[in-house]
Amino acid sequence: MGGEDGQPAAAKSAAASASAAAAASEKAPASPETPGDFLDLAEKAMAAQHGWTFAVRGQEGLTLQGQQPSNASYTATVRLTSDPEALQSHGVIISSKGQRKPEEVFVVGGTGYVKEGDAGAWKQGALTDPVIANKVEDPVAVIQTFRTYLKQGGVTLTEADSHGKVRLQVRVASPRKVPEVQDRAYVKSAVREMEPVLDQLRGAGVAVDKSQVTLSRLTETLTLDARTGKVEAHAFRFAFLIPNGGQNITYTQDVSEENRGVFGGSIALPPGVS
Repeated sequence: MGGEDGQPAAAKSAAASASAAAAASEKAPASPETPGDFLDLAEKAMAAQHGWTFAVRGQEGLTLQGQQPSNASYTATVRLTSDPEALQSHGVIISSKGQRKPEEVFVVGGTGYVKEGDAGAWKQGALTDPVIANKVEDPVAVIQTFRTYLKQGGVTLTEADSHGKVRLQVRVASPRKVPEVQDRAYVKSAVREMEPVLDQLRGAGVAVDKSQVTLSRLTETLTLDARTGKVEAHAFRFAFLIPNGGQNITYTQDVSEENRGVFGGSIALPPGVS
């Protein structure tokens, strides 16, 4: 039976249903598919809370073939807030001989503050200062870091695993001389971390030519909740081979950061620090 306009009622009903479905589709957010989609989702998820807490663990080692390696480990609790943007880290550095040295890091008003040891003096500087940058572990800022990586390509995205997590990753899988890869965005921070080590070796009488140093491996991984985009973890691992008299000195670093939940407090510099 036709309607008043002569159009069959069934056809009108089907057209209305299709129109409603199309409107709902336009309103519903699309499921993330690309690395960029997931970074957008992560940015919204992390900004939705006042702050977050992360547990940080790190290890670095310097090994000369045939000799006892020189290792150090690091553990810290990092808290971050978004309004205002600030970071606070309380940790401890443990030497290969078991000596423990406390370390405090703050980022407030775009300036970094670092103190090592109970009686140490505070150092402060811009986040672009390598001395400060090497001390700041900010898993939320890594979202923007991976956006930079996307511009150069090479970011891979895994399917959601059985725990509902996806991983964005960049890597250097085969050994390359530093000059061949140092312009890649995801290699620059590893080279920055290595620079103080090269200075220490030069101070010890080792003739170091950075152009001959090899990046033997590098992997950086950002783990997200596939549904919400929440940053679950971040890991950064690399190794360099530094030539020395026909042998290699190996420098390695392995840092992991895991989300420990929402932080509702505030962050302020200690008294006397400004």
